Amino acid sequence: MSKIAFATLGCKLNYAETSTYRRGFEAAGWEVVPWTQPADVYLVNTCAVTAVAEKKSRNLIRRAHSLSPDARILVTGCYAQLRRPELEQMPGVWRVYGADEKHKILNDNTIETSVFSAYSTGERTRSFLKVQDGCDNFCAYCTVPFARGRSRSLPICEVVRNAREIAASGVREVVLTGVNTGDFGRGTSESFLDLLKALNEVPGIDRYRISSIEPNLITEEIVDWIASGTKFQPHFHIPLQSGSDTLLKKVGRRYDTALFASRIDYIRSRMGSGVFFGIDVIVGLPGETEELFQETVAFLRDVVRPAFIHVFPYSRRPGTRAAEWPDQVPEIVKKERVDALEALCSQLHDEFVRSCKGQRAQVLWESARKDGMMGGYTGNYIRVERPWDASRVNTLEEVVL
Repeated sequence: MSKIAFATLGCKLNYAETSTYRRGFEAAGWEVVPWTQPADVYLVNTCAVTAVAEKKSRNLIRRAHSLSPDARILVTGCYAQLRRPELEQMPGVWRVYGADEKHKILNDNTIETSVFSAYSTGERTRSFLKVQDGCDNFCAYCTVPFARGRSRSLPICEVVRNAREIAASGVREVVLTGVNTGDFGRGTSESFLDLLKALNEVPGIDRYRISSIEPNLITEEIVDWIASGTKFQPHFHIPLQSGSDTLLKKVGRRYDTALFASRIDYIRSRMGSGVFFGIDVIVGLPGETEELFQETVAFLRDVVRPAFIHVFPYSRRPGTRAAEWPDQVPEIVKKERVDALEALCSQLHDEFVRSCKGQRAQVLWESARKDGMMGGYTGNYIRVERPWDASRVNTLEEVVL
């Protein structure tokens, strides 16, 4: 029996794809071994969102080659698409699979498809389900359209089939993933709301979350339907990137702060103040002066007041428009701004949790055990812990926060 090991960097989409590769190799009779052990084949699913991610990808490949010099190393992911010649020259690399070749990893003779269908397994309570790939936005700082291609979607029937397989495995919560998830259905007769309604009918899945959705794609119709009593939880992950209209326009985002604020307000008006908002913010975009950064701080602190802020320092990506702009922000300034927003995040998260104290909520208990305790999340993504009880793993229980 041949041995294969997997390593994944980057987003949940990559993890869903790697999990699908793993199931395919296991079905073909391969033995999956830990990454730290010798193997016949290593598969590295890479990331290129930052220079650090690219460096980690190269280091994983070197480590695999040092563990098993005769092993064949397969490389896929965003770095594979953007830097194929560089990767092909690395010792041990046997094949590199770009964005349009992922389906060939399991079988080089398979018919080409526009979207590689994937979902994650291995966690008893939650699965990440791929519904869409690629992006047409071409924001000035971002390599994703070059790395993952143009926006395209899986047919609803295939997504539902995958959801049924997930349900059959006993998983009770599904997170919808994609590069630009809300853009689902572009170029087809199907819509994102059509997808949500179809998934809501899949038996066995109790909860859904939407991993990330652009603010301009959150329609009132979608919000109204979710709020009407569905399996979709009061938890929204929305990229803001900057709270400065000057920067939003400069980098090519398709909304301004007024539209963003109106979407947040509408969701709260329909679903209540207990909605969990996770907001993505990039600090140190080219041209971000201290004044413009403070606009972002004020917008988050005084207007949006999210439960969590995902803070990323801007990383200069070769081939993007922003990489050529002269007004780059020094790294030390980026770090100071990351620290400032992380402190604000801690404050806002604590306030959000306190605001929900005393409320009743359903918790889905997870299987991880640490120091005699187990944990789980409410529908609005508040972490709760209790003493370990094996009988409660993967069950929903009502608690008082």
